[in-house]
Amino acid sequence: MPELPEVETVRCGIAPHVLGRRIARVVVRDARLRRPIPPDLVERFTGKLVSDIERRGKYLLFDTEAGWLILHLGMSGSLRLVKACEAPRKHDHVDVELDDGRLLRFCDPRRFGLLLWTAADPALHPLLADLGPEPLSENFTGAYLRHKAQGRSLCVKSLIMDSRIVVGVGNIYASEALFRAGLRPDRRAGSLSARHCDQLVESIKTVLGEAIAAGGTTLRDFVDGQGRPGYFRIQLQVYGRGGEPCPVCARPLETARIGQRSSFFCRWCQT
Repeated sequence: MPELPEVETVRCGIAPHVLGRRIARVVVRDARLRRPIPPDLVERFTGKLVSDIERRGKYLLFDTEAGWLILHLGMSGSLRLVKACEAPRKHDHVDVELDDGRLLRFCDPRRFGLLLWTAADPALHPLLADLGPEPLSENFTGAYLRHKAQGRSLCVKSLIMDSRIVVGVGNIYASEALFRAGLRPDRRAGSLSARHCDQLVESIKTVLGEAIAAGGTTLRDFVDGQGRPGYFRIQLQVYGRGGEPCPVCARPLETARIGQRSSFFCRWCQT
């Protein structure tokens, strides 16, 4: 699933080509996504000037003078800038034609993505209203994380992957950040000290920043707005490397199932 760095990579890639452009036409080939595309979305979005593209967690928000398009890539979705002459493929469900003739093409083989419209403040939308702070913002601090962790018996990996605590820290980056912070993913969140929380917050910010700089991580489907894969995969230290040598101590990395997700860690370097 595209995580925060992948979504931010898409936003940065398409923004220079979309900002200040008017939507000439919207073509919906298949409205059957996680939630059906609203029947009036074509009418509401067509003709509008895109003044900004923001990201909230894993959601892209297209700001127009009449409202906001809310887009989520789902588990396998992509949003690419293509030429109008490029024929759609099997899972290319939506085209957004810009006034310069180019297309934003939304592809989603597994149909877990979303395209919705709201005329109100998107921060109040039910999908966004309960989200925690952005991990790269000043609001996400060690003190904040410790406050949220105190007295909690759930494991620390589940805590930082809870979008109500902090948004956008998905499975890949949670494993990587915990390794850098020297914390086991199955450690009880309530046992974290102030120092642990400071280290973990710093590691999360560092890992996400490096991943954005590398264009995200491509494990299977992800491509950016120009169709390029993400290259952070070659920098992964533990994720997907169960049984391989730890990059620090050279002992075999372990794999565990935590919160129904595969977790990778070093039993000796993480406590």
